Amino acid sequence: MKKHYQRHDVQFKRQAVKLANHPEIRTQDVAAALGIHPFMLSRWKKELRDGKVLVDKPRKQLRAATVEEADERIRELERELAQLREENDLLKKLGPSGSPRRRKSSPSSRSTGGGSK
Repeated sequence: MKKHYQRHDVQFKRQAVKLANHPEIRTQDVAAALGIHPFMLSRWKKELRDGKVLVDKPRKQLRAATVEEADERIRELERELAQLREENDLLKKLGPSGSPRRRKSSPSSRSTGGGSK
C-alpha cells in the first residue's frame, strides 16, 4: 500500500521555521503543534539556513483562458453547431439514395378506379 505524504506550501513552511527559530520555543513543540515530524521542521530550517529557497515543487500550470477567448470559442462552437444542424436537416430530407424523398400519396389522393384509356 502506497503511503500518502502531506504536502505543505511555502508559506506554511516559512511560518513553521519562523516559529521554530524563536529563542523561547523548542522545535519539537512547534512540530507537535503543527502535526509534523520534528525532523521535517529541522530540515526546513537547514534549507533556509543554507540559502536554499523553500519552494513548492513546480506543478503543471494550466493557462487560464480569458473571458474574451472563452466567448470567442463559444461563438465559434455555436456557428459550427448551427451549420451541422442545417446539414443534418438537409440529409434528413434526402433519401438513402441521395435524392429528395418523394412523399407517399395518401389513399384519398389516389384514383379510385379505372384510368382513362
